[in-house]
Amino acid sequence: MLFAPKEKAQGLVEYALILVLVAVVVIVILALLGPAIGNIFSNIMQSI
Repeated sequence: MLFAPKEKAQGLVEYALILVLVAVVVIVILALLGPAIGNIFSNIMQSI
């Protein structure tokens, strides 16, 4: 029973690390694909 709070804190830390990893992956993908997506939208707007 004395170790239950530490296990909860450990679980929260694990969830936080997963969220940070997902955020980093999303930022990298957007940084790489951002200009290409911007060009696509620019072409669409020019054709309209």
